Parts: sequence; C-alpha cells; structure tokens
Amino acid sequence: MLILLSACAQRAQLRPAPGLAIITDNSVLPEPARGDLSSGERASLIGPLDVIEVGVFGVPELSRELQVDLSGQITMPLVGQVDARGKTPLELSEEIASRLRGRYVRDPDVTINVKSSVSQVVTVDGEVKEPGLYPVTNQTTLMRAIASAKGLSEFGKATDVVILRQVNGQRMAGLYNLSAIRRGVYPDPSIFANDVVVVGDSPARRLFGDVVATAPLLAAPLVAIIQ
Repeated sequence: MLILLSACAQRAQLRPAPGLAIITDNSVLPEPARGDLSSGERASLIGPLDVIEVGVFGVPELSRELQVDLSGQITMPLVGQVDARGKTPLELSEEIASRLRGRYVRDPDVTINVKSSVSQVVTVDGEVKEPGLYPVTNQTTLMRAIASAKGLSEFGKATDVVILRQVNGQRMAGLYNLSAIRRGVYPDPSIFANDVVVVGDSPARRLFGDVVATAPLLAAPLVAIIQ
C-alpha cells in the first residue's frame, strides 16, 4: 500500500488505486529520527565499528585511537566503558570529560575525531557505474551519492531514482528526477545514513508505477509511505 504525498497535482497525473490516499502540500521526504540511524539533525553520529581518535589535552597517556565495538561501546582507562553509539563527537567528548573531571583531571579538555566510519553509509544500487556502500557526511545529497557511484550507467534513467528511508520506524520512498534537480527545479535532497538509493527499474520504482500515469516529475518529487 502506498500513501502518496503530493505538493502539486499537475506535476504528475495520479490515477486511483486500491488503498491509495493522496496527501497534499508535502513533497519532501522526511528526515529520519535518531532512532532510525542504527549505524532531525545533520550531525555525524558515531556507530559500531567506527574508528575514533580521543585526545585529552595535557594527558597524553589517555589520548588514543579506539574502535567502537559491535554493541557501540568504547573502553578507556579511568573512564571505563562508555556507550558511543548514536552520539556526536561533541556529545561523546563531553561525557568522557565529565567522568574525568574532579577525580582524575581538574578541567579536562577532550576532543573526539572520527577517523573512519563504516556505520554512516548509503547504499547506491541499480543502474549506476559502481553500485556499493558509500560514506555519508552532513553534506551528502542525492546527486553527490550518485556521483560517488561514478554516475549513471549506459542504461540509467535520470527520471527513475528512488530513495528508500526509515522514518520513525515507517518505511518511506521518494521518486526523483535528476534532470529536474540539475536544472534547479527543486532542491537536491539530503541523504542520511542507512538510506538506499536505487536507479532504474526496481520493486520500489514499480510501486510508483502503479499510481503514476506519467512521471516526468518536472515540478516536484513524489513521496510515499509504504505499508
């Protein structure tokens, strides 16, 4: 079942379909909540198996490189075990500093740098030159994700690009036209960790095919809730 979110009825001809409810004035694929980011805000979140660098100013014996374990934990001398999963580098540095403050270091200055991230990735699949998993930063957009996959393949269609996303536990999809984005007709959408981008024919694209008679998507994308 699809529930379509439509900003402008004239940008694509929608035909009735069983179980279809059209919701107007919304053509933006919502951002995921923190709970949807297992690996809102556009902050980079730390996740399992990420490698981080912890620096404690003036205390070199506490400065070290650590890998977050599968459960999202790190362990440091004097600090003990800390849950790093889902935290920003700033939040994690503040927690470590709070554990050191007073007992071990009078006024700890802690910095966290993420050296490599395997939890914050997007899957780019379908008709692109190099399908695969690509890192996500707070600057990643749909166009940049596809560029990371070396662009569309010979048979890739700029009109058939789907983003799949979990939003508050609900599976959602957005159908985009890259040519319209390049022309500035509507914004290049942000990409978040755990998104799946599929170019060309796919089960996700065929879902839209059931309700869209013509899909140039010239004015705005189509966004749907998948139930």
